[in-house]
Amino acid sequence: MNDLCAEIGWKSINHYGEQLCGDHVEVIEKKDGNFVIVLADGLGSGVKASILSTLTSKIISTMISENIPIEECIATIADTLPVDKVREVAYSTFTIINMKSSGVAELIQYDNPQVIFIRDGDTSPYKKKELNIGGKTIYQSEIRLREGDVFIAMSDGCPHAGIGISYNFGWKREDIAKYMDGLVSIGYTAKTLSTMLVDECNRLYGNEPGDDATSCVVKIRKRVPMNILFGPPSNRDDCDRMMSLFFSKEGKHIVCGGTTSTIAAKWLGKPLKTDISSGYKDIPPIAEIEGVDLVTEGVITISKVIEYAEDHISENNLYEKWEHYNDAAALISRMLFEEATDINFYVGRAVNPAHQDAALPLSFSVKMQLVQRLTESLKVMGKRIKVSYF
Repeated sequence: MNDLCAEIGWKSINHYGEQLCGDHVEVIEKKDGNFVIVLADGLGSGVKASILSTLTSKIISTMISENIPIEECIATIADTLPVDKVREVAYSTFTIINMKSSGVAELIQYDNPQVIFIRDGDTSPYKKKELNIGGKTIYQSEIRLREGDVFIAMSDGCPHAGIGISYNFGWKREDIAKYMDGLVSIGYTAKTLSTMLVDECNRLYGNEPGDDATSCVVKIRKRVPMNILFGPPSNRDDCDRMMSLFFSKEGKHIVCGGTTSTIAAKWLGKPLKTDISSGYKDIPPIAEIEGVDLVTEGVITISKVIEYAEDHISENNLYEKWEHYNDAAALISRMLFEEATDINFYVGRAVNPAHQDAALPLSFSVKMQLVQRLTESLKVMGKRIKVSYF
């Protein structure tokens, strides 16, 4: 999609009293760098539904990513899914969003609520072609992508929310579309949008969901590079090379660590100023260097960012903290989670004895563990990551 990319986020809640979710979202990155997203909803709830939806989403996403026709995908699902002994059917509904390298999104929908498509601040209708495959009615659509387009896929637990509690007939799709339309215009991330939708469903259910409910949001946006410098190089002679490569890169620049900040300031020939008032509870204060977008402490701050990142890709319960706070960890989180699509890490291998775990070999730096955990979480968010060590 050239300079455009797909930001993907989803969240689920379980049927009240169930340990497993009967919905499943599977995302596969294709060879061309684009994605196949499948949201499947298994029959019923609990273990059986979880098995049905997991098998369906994994099989279909794998086959679609290999450009296998939808007819063959449906046939494979029919032959593979276990049959429910009570209902005597093997049943899982699904929604497929296939992001193609041509800049087109293909929607393939079977029995889930129809995907909500928002463009230019309004809910937009889109053409659907009806297919009959193996006795199943499948709807297929193709939409030429533009920056700012948002796709909202969901299981039927979303429009069923509030039946007999807040609404007589549930939360209608058109009402969900209006609700999400207002949130999309604010500029929230795909993950935050999906979280806010599912949290509202949970509220309408009185926090005791009568069905599994899942929302998956895909947001089309321009690629935004970001660069983060963390730690001094193991060889002091590499400082100039590390700084030159870091500051020559397009995009915003984040410098983390006291020694690292000092080196960056010296290389730029600018003073390093610390704003003591910017500290917050256990997060050290922010510093300033002319020519750098954000300067922070290292290990403590990045550890907090990792806490936010790992929560963000799971329950996303902490998003209000990093979304609204202005401490160093919250600022880094917003830059990495919301702004950036392509993130370049420049990591110094110099070992700080204060950061060593006595149970680990001395050569194994806590800093390396932090970088690994953070980059893994960012990859799950769909970010393109490159790490350079010095």
